[in-house]
Amino acid sequence: MSAEEVITETMEAAKESTTEAVTESANATGKTPSTPEGMMVAYGSLILMALFPIFVGSFRSIIAQQKQKESSEKTGEKPESMKPQDAMMFPLIASCALFGLYILFHIFGKEYINMLLTSYFFVLGIFALAHMVSPLILKMIPAAVPKVPFHLKFTQGEGEDLEVIMDYNFHTHDLVCLAMCSGVGVWYILKKHWVANNLLGLAFAVNGVELLHLSNVVTGCILLGGLFFYDIFWVFGTDVMVTVAKSFEAPIKLVFPQDLVENGLGASNFAMLGLGDIVIPGIFIALLLRYDHSLNRNSNFYFYATFVAYIGGLVTTILVMHVYKHAQPALLYLVPACLGVPL
Repeated sequence: MSAEEVITETMEAAKESTTEAVTESANATGKTPSTPEGMMVAYGSLILMALFPIFVGSFRSIIAQQKQKESSEKTGEKPESMKPQDAMMFPLIASCALFGLYILFHIFGKEYINMLLTSYFFVLGIFALAHMVSPLILKMIPAAVPKVPFHLKFTQGEGEDLEVIMDYNFHTHDLVCLAMCSGVGVWYILKKHWVANNLLGLAFAVNGVELLHLSNVVTGCILLGGLFFYDIFWVFGTDVMVTVAKSFEAPIKLVFPQDLVENGLGASNFAMLGLGDIVIPGIFIALLLRYDHSLNRNSNFYFYATFVAYIGGLVTTILVMHVYKHAQPALLYLVPACLGVPL
């Protein structure tokens, strides 16, 4: 399975976690009631965490695109990117996956389903986190640690039918980075702590924005337009998305406690933001940055204009959610903002 396919699966799962704030009374749930200060800290932190993977992932996507071009020149294969046909099918595939999880949660119970999903995302999360932090971690590893190279290659068939399934070069410093990231994964498995959840969630989001490339602006408009109606239907038309989002225990959403001031790191009253509401607009914003970069000018106008529009759409989502006390389809506000400004 390629990195793009893995990230696509994560994106589909991420859309199943919609933007929502959970603010319940202490008598009903035993949670500390949210204070205005706590809510401001939580929502502000969610906005900053949402902006980080879009900004970082967009600039890293330029490097990823250059590597794809170099690889395609050597192999003769075209670089992988999402075509208009893929964008048209994505909302349908995501709907089937969402409704399938909804049925599974009702048939087997969320404990058993989450056990499988947690194991799956545990493995993916470690590699995603290692990919995100490796540029920083590798610089911090002392030179005294030997840098022994390794070459892992899997092939299928023989002669003219020989097909390379995986061809990966790494060294001991990469293994040190992977071991450190494994510690975060184990922390999440054992404690389900919100900080560990956010580290893995940010890694998924950065990798998604970096590795998932749209072929052109038309493809982006088709994708965002389709998911605009997808989000509205599954949030307002049914209880499917909200039910799955509350039952789904995996690092596919960013969370921040609204009672952090009162309870510190042990806080439990969380506001949430699904990774799909970050990655979906993020890959479109990253496309605009690559377009700005292709113009060979000293300005990233389309990128920054749409980035600011995304902030406005996200703030609007949170305000509406806070006023009406109901889960909101974030793409209802993010899609018009992100498409309207550059177009």
